[in-house]
Amino acid sequence: MSRPNVVVTVVDTVRGRDTVPASSSPMSTLGDIAASGTEFTNAFSAAPWTLPSHASLFTGVYPSQHGAHGDHTYLDDSLRTLAEAFRDDGYETVGVSNNTWVTEEFGFHRGFDTLRKGWQYIQSDTDLGTVTRAEHPMAKLRAASDRLFDGNPVVNAVNLVYDELANGDGAERATSWVESWLGGRDAEPPFFLFLNYVEPHVEYRPPREYAERYLPPDTTYDEAMTLRQDPRAYDVGEYRLNDREFEILHALYRASLAYTDDHIARVRDALTAAGEWEDTIFVVLSDHGENIGDHGFFGHQYNLYDSLLHVPMVFHGGPFEEGRRDGLVQTLDAAPTLLDAAGVEAPEFRRQMHARSLHPDADSDPRDAVFAEYVAPQPSPDRLAERFDEIPDRVREFDRSLRSVRTDEEKYVQASDGNEWFYRVDRDPDETWNRASGNEERTRLLSDRLDQWLDSFDHAEQSGEVSMTDSTRERLSDLGYL
Repeated sequence: MSRPNVVVTVVDTVRGRDTVPASSSPMSTLGDIAASGTEFTNAFSAAPWTLPSHASLFTGVYPSQHGAHGDHTYLDDSLRTLAEAFRDDGYETVGVSNNTWVTEEFGFHRGFDTLRKGWQYIQSDTDLGTVTRAEHPMAKLRAASDRLFDGNPVVNAVNLVYDELANGDGAERATSWVESWLGGRDAEPPFFLFLNYVEPHVEYRPPREYAERYLPPDTTYDEAMTLRQDPRAYDVGEYRLNDREFEILHALYRASLAYTDDHIARVRDALTAAGEWEDTIFVVLSDHGENIGDHGFFGHQYNLYDSLLHVPMVFHGGPFEEGRRDGLVQTLDAAPTLLDAAGVEAPEFRRQMHARSLHPDADSDPRDAVFAEYVAPQPSPDRLAERFDEIPDRVREFDRSLRSVRTDEEKYVQASDGNEWFYRVDRDPDETWNRASGNEERTRLLSDRLDQWLDSFDHAEQSGEVSMTDSTRERLSDLGYL
């Protein structure tokens, strides 16, 4: 394969415990792709939430190095990005993001010829890039306008809204656009396509036909849809969820995985129909996981448990045919791996990376440990106190940074307030027993290793809040970030 296309699909908020191995997950397409590709069963994110984890994926470095985190919600241009590396090598670069964080507003546009916001029915000129076909959103707007004024405008407006709610979710818009784009593009040059699907993210709202496959027998879809899904309100104790309610939420979550998996199938089918599948490196991974009642949490903030860090990661095409690989890897390792698979030199980009290539022919040493950071809480306890009149002391304790080191057998987590946790993950994979007390020597050795890792790269000095539009703030609030 010479100059292959590259497709990186991030399914937001997918935890490994529901999807690894892929063959036993609700995502049958992911299982099929893994069966004929390479599944990395021990892939770990560098951060437990979207902004820093995507920044690490795009740059090949850890959050402290790229500086995009809760204290500075912007990816500065001091580092090169994966999209820039491919564009500079002559690739057409296209991004479709359904997550508000992964947009030009937060610095993720660099290197993309086209970057679309999947949740917006109408795109700005910046979002549109060079798209000019009939599926251009302005063409759709004209078609909607024709429908609106053909007959009774009031009735037509209601029908348009219902059509949008039923058929126009972000995943549908994103997949339909990709299908159209692939069907209409020229054969040259090769392309780099980034996709982000956000459907497994709170709130879990899968279509009825998917939800009913997974809901408990005594639960109706209408009942499930009435459950409150507000992680920050849950954190501060404004409402509680019992075991049955978490079981229902977990079912909705799994249904959302299955729904998104069908969109991945459509992208694969579109690549096949366009004659591009055999010439494409196709990657599916997640940016982070999710707590659905795990450890007393709902969502993906304030901790570094494996339920947030262990994610699926599958490569297909080119050299990725050897099947399952169980060694420790990080999602940021995707960056040098894709450069190697596509034959992209990008020397400046490679020099900045703190990642290891997973290409079968790479000479990188295998990892014996993986690292993660939660540099600053998002939102901070002070912001939670602004939203909720009172917050419990437990939540006040979240005002700290966290860092972790994990091997196959052990895991150590260190907080900036002096707390620390030591787990034997080989015997206690759910991290239920903090063994720091009584294992002082192992804890000290892992603490030293964490310090050595932190000293191995320069840290970004960014701080301060980044401004955002009112609509962005509202959408991030809906997603539970503010």
